[in-house]
This record gives sequence, structure tokens and C-alpha cells, in this order.
Amino acid sequence: MKLLLKSLCVSFVITVLFSMIPFSAQCEDISGEVFRLHILANSDSQSDQDLKLKVRNRVLSFTEELYKNAPDLNSAEELTFEKLRQIADVAKDEVIKNGYDYSVRAEIGNMSFDTRYYGRVTMPAGRYDALRITIGEGKGHNWWCVMYPSLCVGAAADYDELRDKTSGDSYDTMTGGYTIKFKIVEFFEKICNIFS
Repeated sequence: MKLLLKSLCVSFVITVLFSMIPFSAQCEDISGEVFRLHILANSDSQSDQDLKLKVRNRVLSFTEELYKNAPDLNSAEELTFEKLRQIADVAKDEVIKNGYDYSVRAEIGNMSFDTRYYGRVTMPAGRYDALRITIGEGKGHNWWCVMYPSLCVGAAADYDELRDKTSGDSYDTMTGGYTIKFKIVEFFEKICNIFS
């Protein structure tokens, strides 16, 4: 009887895993359609966390103007790469303006993100191209969003822009309310990251 019960449990787990393959592929497709922002605060002190948000606002204001001429994701990433020094300077200027002398580092890379919820949109866990800004030691809580198409302003996010600049399948997945499936994908992403 125990062998039968174990066999049924293993069969169930295998069935769930195989049923997740198409959904996992949809989640991977999403990572190729957005560009994210990741900001690391110097520390967890309230003043450093407040500074992180001020830097975020300045950077988003700068990139909003920059992306007005970006018809697609590749263009947005190229513009970010071309203006990376200026983005770092904008962030550094905000740090100095607020009375701090922290260093600021800006880099573009492919980074691992957990599942995040932006109003009615869910961004699944996975690896995404992103702009990372590190303030000072970069040891504080971080902040992230979707820079392109823009979902960085929470309730004021432009869902129409997201729908227009991503594929229909990706948009449906992000707005479909697949919370449990997203958690399963996130679990497997964490396992994969351990081995990579």
C-alpha cells in the first residue's frame, strides 16, 4: 500500500511538472520583451531607503524622456547602453543634491528577479535584462520595476503601453492571474539558479 501511495505521489508531481512546461515557456518569452530597473540602496537605514527612491525618481524621469524615441525593446536597451554614463551621472547628482557622497555605479546585465506584482500585472520570476544602479555599498533593500515598457509608477502604470509593446500571449500571461503557476515557476527558477 505504501509503495502504491508513493507511486501515486511521484506520478502526481511528474504530471504537474510536465503541465508547467508550456507556462514556463510563456514566462521565459516575457523576459525577452521587457527591460527592468534594479536599484540597490547603500543600507537599510531610513535615510538611505529614502535616497534610493529619490534616485529612482530622477532616473525614471531621465529615461522617460530617453524612451520617447524608442519604438521597441532593442531600441530602449541600445539607448540605455549609449546613455549609461549620463544615467549614472543623473543618479550621482541626486545623491549629492541630498547631501551624501556615496559612489554610484550603473550597469546593464541579465539578472535574476523574483515574481513581482504591479497592480493587475504580474511579472514572473526569471532572468531579465536590466539596468542596475548601486548606491554606495549597495547593501540595503533594493527596488525594481519594469522600465520598458514602463510599469514603474504602480497604479499610474501605462497598461496600454505594455499591451501595445508586448506580444498578446505575454500580455495575457502577465494579466491572467496565474498566481499559483507563477509561484511554481519561481520555485524552479530558484533551483535552476542554484545550479548555474
